[in-house]
Amino acid sequence: MKFIIEQYKNNIRKIISNMTGSINEDIEQEVYIKTWKNLDKYKEQGKFKSWINTITANLCRDYMKSSVYKNSSKMVTEEEELIQIRDEKENIESEFIQKQRQKQIMDAIDSLKPKFKEVIIMYEMQEMSYEEISKKINCPVGTIRSRLFNARKELSVKLKDLL
Repeated sequence: MKFIIEQYKNNIRKIISNMTGSINEDIEQEVYIKTWKNLDKYKEQGKFKSWINTITANLCRDYMKSSVYKNSSKMVTEEEELIQIRDEKENIESEFIQKQRQKQIMDAIDSLKPKFKEVIIMYEMQEMSYEEISKKINCPVGTIRSRLFNARKELSVKLKDLL
């Protein structure tokens, strides 16, 4: 029997893995036991390897029909569902936190002096250059830079909890 195990072990494991999707030592043991119990029934008409392959495949089919297999695959599905629910919850929480942060930022921008608010919105949100802002509000570029600096300074104080 030791010879049979050594010679056919890799083949048996490969069949089990292909059919069940995992390495299952219980099925492998069943194959060896069933082979040993039925050695006297083997007829040398076909290859011994084919006979063991048939035993292995039949045991895999029986296992996959069993309640043990169905319950274990159901557990995996339930675990996956729990993970998915947890991920969705985390996504909802992070979206909520992100929206709260955006609201705080917008409130802080709204509380700025109008000249600072105007410049920060054009530069940060509308992605305008210093020159474009300068032309739009008819101010020198240096003034735009100064207002932007002061707006950021005020925002950093107002939003220090977020930073």
